[in-house]
Amino acid sequence: MQVYEHRVQYYETDQMGIVHHSNYIRWFEEARTALLRQAGVGYGEMESLGIISPVVEVSAKYVSMAHFEDIVQITTEIVQFNGIVLALAYKVQDKKTGELRCTGKSRHCFLNRAGHPISLKKEQPLIYTMLTSAFPDPHRIQDN
Repeated sequence: MQVYEHRVQYYETDQMGIVHHSNYIRWFEEARTALLRQAGVGYGEMESLGIISPVVEVSAKYVSMAHFEDIVQITTEIVQFNGIVLALAYKVQDKKTGELRCTGKSRHCFLNRAGHPISLKKEQPLIYTMLTSAFPDPHRIQDN
């Protein structure tokens, strides 16, 4: 689990100064990228090895509004990883008040350069080990 901070930018808001809903999905991506970087396996490194990890599903539940210059904390947690599928949960909260702004989920797969599904455990065991070591939780890490 990791907490990532983001300051709401003016361009992320609508005419009322409220964050446009599409930005929460972008924040999920920022937080996910930071989480993988923390594990030592950034997207850039994976792509240089010929691995891509597209989003296959994403959802968000909006709870309360964030505004220009608010600082939000996005807690990102791996809820499933088996070397083929990576699923994460997100919680966006106001840093100052702790008020919940949004929750969300995303699901990803791993593909080779040709766009075919791969198992990291079989084809990139070092990356598989780095991810399972960085986030050891027997309830979430499912061996394949």
